[in-house]
Amino acid sequence: MTNGDSAITPEDQEAAEQQIVDQSKRIDFYITEYSVEILANKMRDGEYVVPTYQREFTWEHDRKSKFIESLIMGLPIPFVFFWEMSDGRLEIVDGSQRLRTLEQFLFGELRLVGLEKLSLLSGFTFHDLPESRQRKVRNRSIRGIILNEHADEAARLDMFERINTGSKNANTAEVRRGALAGPFMELVMELSEDPLLQSLAPMSYKRKLERGYDELVTRFFAYSDGLATYKDRPSDFIYEYTEKKNVEFRVDRNAAETYRKRFHETMKFVDRVFPHGFRRSATGTATPRARFESIAIGSYLALKERPELATIDSDRIAVSEWTQGTEFTRAIGADGANARSRLEGRINFVRSRLVAV
Repeated sequence: MTNGDSAITPEDQEAAEQQIVDQSKRIDFYITEYSVEILANKMRDGEYVVPTYQREFTWEHDRKSKFIESLIMGLPIPFVFFWEMSDGRLEIVDGSQRLRTLEQFLFGELRLVGLEKLSLLSGFTFHDLPESRQRKVRNRSIRGIILNEHADEAARLDMFERINTGSKNANTAEVRRGALAGPFMELVMELSEDPLLQSLAPMSYKRKLERGYDELVTRFFAYSDGLATYKDRPSDFIYEYTEKKNVEFRVDRNAAETYRKRFHETMKFVDRVFPHGFRRSATGTATPRARFESIAIGSYLALKERPELATIDSDRIAVSEWTQGTEFTRAIGADGANARSRLEGRINFVRSRLVAV
């Protein structure tokens, strides 16, 4: 049996087994069950803590209603994951949307809408249900997995991210916002509110709530600083980059202003030179991430190489001649979008077109 071109030795196997044991110790847990009534009560009473790295309450009304419909029908409900804090309270690692929906239904004014299977319940609140059905809902049980208090923050964040694998990439931006507080992260949060950025890169209200602008700003800095350590997994690369930049910004008090200037100068250039900003067309209402990366970082690198581009007439630069072409479309295509070769390819496509003016 081989690992690449090298045979795996007994020592390799022993080291790998020890790593498994060490990592497993970080995830000590037990399984329990709670009634819906207990879960809703504890949410209302503040006994469950929603950590800052979890997303804001962004479920749409229809999705909340569909979850409650599933609950009433008796369909299986996914596990809720907790971490037992030293004071005995439970921090929600995953499941805050479900728990807050339960609280809102039992104790708030959540009115069911758009139900498919139980269409006759559309318009009902919890208190509109017959008493017998209310009891049945309260008594439904949901399983919980509880990490013990010795699970460190890294283990909890890792579990949160793995549970949400395949969901929206914005989750990683939310994790960074809460887990990596520091001066660099503060700058990212500041610039994510920049009116020019939001004008150039429109996105849906839901994506905004999921920290979509945080993600764009962080990628702009991380990728424009270089991809030497990038290994085709953006979340790991950007997480480590943010950690490193928080440390650097604490040491160098001028760093924030330097990076702020980089960002604003690039956005102004894009605004002046690219007719549609980061959109595909003048009427576009969404911002493809690959398009943002190619234009924003390619523009920054071109300005760094040829500063005089900042004053050259936009008609002379004439980006529309190639941004509407098939070659650019292929460069920013989705296939293998996060592979380093594709990432560097689309960034350098824009950079080379700009410096060739």
